[in-house]
Amino acid sequence: MSSSKHIETQAIHAGRINDEQFGSLATPLYQTSTFIFDNAQQGADRFAGEAEGYIYGRLGNPTVRQLEMRVAAMEDMEDAAATATGMAAVSGALLANLQCGDHIISSNAIYGCSFALISHMLTKFGIEVSFVDMTNPENIEKEIKPNTKLVFLETPINPNLVVLDLEKILSITKRHKLLSVVDNTFLTPVLQQPGKYGADIIVHSATKYLNGHGDVVAGIICSNTEMISHIKLTALKDIGATMSPHDAWLITRGLKTLPLRMERHCSNAQKIAEFLESHKSVAQVFYPGLKSHPGNKFIGSQMKAAGGVIAFEIASDLEGGSAFINRMELFSIAVSLGDAESLIQHPASMTHSPYTQEERLAAGISDTLIRISVGLENVDDLLDDLSQSLDQISVNQGKNVA
Repeated sequence: MSSSKHIETQAIHAGRINDEQFGSLATPLYQTSTFIFDNAQQGADRFAGEAEGYIYGRLGNPTVRQLEMRVAAMEDMEDAAATATGMAAVSGALLANLQCGDHIISSNAIYGCSFALISHMLTKFGIEVSFVDMTNPENIEKEIKPNTKLVFLETPINPNLVVLDLEKILSITKRHKLLSVVDNTFLTPVLQQPGKYGADIIVHSATKYLNGHGDVVAGIICSNTEMISHIKLTALKDIGATMSPHDAWLITRGLKTLPLRMERHCSNAQKIAEFLESHKSVAQVFYPGLKSHPGNKFIGSQMKAAGGVIAFEIASDLEGGSAFINRMELFSIAVSLGDAESLIQHPASMTHSPYTQEERLAAGISDTLIRISVGLENVDDLLDDLSQSLDQISVNQGKNVA
């Protein structure tokens, strides 16, 4: 399908498999581990790359392929590779392009497991790492060395919603001929397309918004055809972190409603962020949809809207924060995001626990920071839930003062 089609149409039609035998409207689920060859020569030809066709589930599957082509179209990229998890997407993109002696520059604030992979695992294999504050893109240039190979970032940043300037950062990577990897999980291609600013590789935790229903763990890597082939034939093939056809089938179904879901996630989150900013028990709110947020200037240009994740500091201590979370009724205490259900979690002790306290503070992740993923429920019910728990902070603080 032409990339000129609107994203709402791509989410339903791009990469579609034509079921010529039965005419199925729904995506066929090819739940098979291997594929039959017509004869030995055909098998040999496919292994040699001299004939098209599927060989073995780890090397490709029609259901998975449809998902790959659909997400690639939505990101306005040439191709994509589906992976078993979001971290398989991150690790596949990095491991396929790095070797001992290379140097990587990463944002100092990223998802906790991405941080652990880069700071603990890559260095174990002789890859140098520099973590920098990318809110000032010049910090990247200061760290570039002769052996620098790749720059890794996410925007908005998990969990404190800092927005990075993709145009400035990616102009630096292009000028210095460095590979760029951008995690676009928080906004999805509906709200942001890093490839339009020059990103070489885009990764997603498809577990989150792309699937949207809390029943799949998966990832996606988008890039040009040559890069995707390289990643598939190295890191993914040999490590084996490929997606199952059933998971691909579920995500494909979820993608059909992604544009509609993102509208509701964003509208709910905007109202909740404004409520939190005005509440006396909330010290600070981090949400790009607020005019008080430094990233607000990027809405309408780099990003279409602010997304469905909010972080905030309550006017209490760590114990008070835990009590606040425990009083929530509609917000489930869980560490994912992008589901129909609203979720709440404590980054310092949960998603970002791989950071030391010093590293967390340097990345702007305090011990009292709370992150919520705003779901698709009626926003008034969500506001009532937040209000009843926040109001008890005020009552309890009053008792302590008395």
